[in-house]
Amino acid sequence: MVVAGGFGVGKTTAVGAISEIPAIRTESWMTAATAQIDRLDPGIDKTTTTVAMDFGRITIDNSLVLYLFGTPGQPRFWQMWDDLSRGAVGALVLVDTNHLDLSFPAVNYFEQDTDLPWVVCVNLFHGHLSHDLADVRDALSLPAHVPLISADIRESRHVAQALLAVVDHARAQTAPGGRLGRPGAQTTTGGRPGHPVAPFAIAGG
Repeated sequence: MVVAGGFGVGKTTAVGAISEIPAIRTESWMTAATAQIDRLDPGIDKTTTTVAMDFGRITIDNSLVLYLFGTPGQPRFWQMWDDLSRGAVGALVLVDTNHLDLSFPAVNYFEQDTDLPWVVCVNLFHGHLSHDLADVRDALSLPAHVPLISADIRESRHVAQALLAVVDHARAQTAPGGRLGRPGAQTTTGGRPGHPVAPFAIAGG
């Protein structure tokens, strides 16, 4: 299972919150040399950044064990996305409604460059939903078949529910007659999330 999204959206936190083993992190300190690249809003307590991937594991039940791969968020590491997505059963795309512009590359990647089933999850950084999900869907121009949910990914139970939503969606998409189960459908990977579209404003946001 791939956990994807823009820089600082909570991918490392999500994998660490749910993993039943100590999560493997490939993080590097953010220094003054990267201040213009890894820019954050003042007050955000983030001092490291993922440079390759995060890895964790969670047992859903006796028949289902998920291996979680968190993607790096910065454009200079996007070449990892193809490798992490290859062979995955689905993807959980995290978004931050305060920085929707950072979400467009990830949404664009899974919409255009891969046939992986994917679910978009609004990360509730402050424990509440600041924008109506319908407005978020419109702002991101999400296709109708892509589920949109919200969760506080600091809590393991919420991460578990989000991952189960991806599993359920993947099963539905790959079932006979599903979007990926249609005759002649092929699963492909390729490309990088390097083609962001122009951001949209959230009504009332």
